[in-house]
Amino acid sequence: MSDLIAIVYPTEAKAEEVRQRLFDLQKEYLVKIGDAVIATKTEGGKVKLNQVVNTTAAGAASGSFWGLLIGVLFLNPLLGVAVGAASGAIGGALTDVGINDKFIKDLAANLQEGNAALFVLVQEMTADKVLKEISPYGGTVLKSSLDETKEQVLRDALASASATS
Repeated sequence: MSDLIAIVYPTEAKAEEVRQRLFDLQKEYLVKIGDAVIATKTEGGKVKLNQVVNTTAAGAASGSFWGLLIGVLFLNPLLGVAVGAASGAIGGALTDVGINDKFIKDLAANLQEGNAALFVLVQEMTADKVLKEISPYGGTVLKSSLDETKEQVLRDALASASATS
């Protein structure tokens, strides 16, 4: 079972730094991440998502390939690529992989302008080692599906880093 953890940082750059650190830890087999999204609130109050996977672009690329293949069969490869890319992009835009976008936007609506929230869907982790690596970045837990004891350990570790900086 996966756990959702959302941590608020003062800037998008800090949230991105933590996300990259988590990806490094994944390469070391200390954590397995299902999804990692950064949500920021713009000056106009709109929530912007910075996702790892661009499903629209992936859908367009996949659609182009299949469109080309079908186009070659029917002797019109250019039309096949165009139709395939368009349908793939539409399909990709409608696909939601990992953490639900609406859920993220609803939670991120409470952010202050300029702040960023890192939403991570953790499938597996060596908690003590991962916590040791991300706690120096600080942050505030916005939401988590961890049990109360583990969530309190996370809150304490992040708070101690914030207090020392």
